Amino acid sequence: MSNAYTLPEENVWDYPRPPLLEPVRHSLRVMFNGVEIAKTTAAHRILETSHPPTYYIPKRDVQMGYFSEAKGGSTFCEFKGLARYWTIDVDGKVSEKAAWSYPNPTHAFVDIADDLSFYASKVDTCFVGDLQVLAQEGDFYGGWITPNLKGPFKGGHGTSGW
Repeated sequence: MSNAYTLPEENVWDYPRPPLLEPVRHSLRVMFNGVEIAKTTAAHRILETSHPPTYYIPKRDVQMGYFSEAKGGSTFCEFKGLARYWTIDVDGKVSEKAAWSYPNPTHAFVDIADDLSFYASKVDTCFVGDLQVLAQEGDFYGGWITPNLKGPFKGGHGTSGW
């Protein structure tokens, strides 16, 4: 991870529950198969106790021609509502259910309606500013870990009971 860009230190155990939605003042980028599939300066992030933030990029800033709605399922979040999943296909390289969105989120999260959030583990790279993020362990939560975050983080083996 690059050290040229810094973010204030945050402890994920100080994040609220229910979660908080806030605008992001940093640029975000997502790369897959050598293509920048998303880039924005108009994102939001969700902060929830014990989780690295999840970042939501407006559809207008995502190269939607590479995306199709994933087959086989959706999930329900008690705070945000029903999630839809997206598969990416860039020149034949496919990543199933690599992103998700909330087409009709609850009132508290209406600002992210149809925005996409990406699993860092299912794309090549994700950036907050010039910092390459690490993926939150597990394939359920999808948080992005930057060097300023302090844990431990929920999502890895043995943390489901937290």
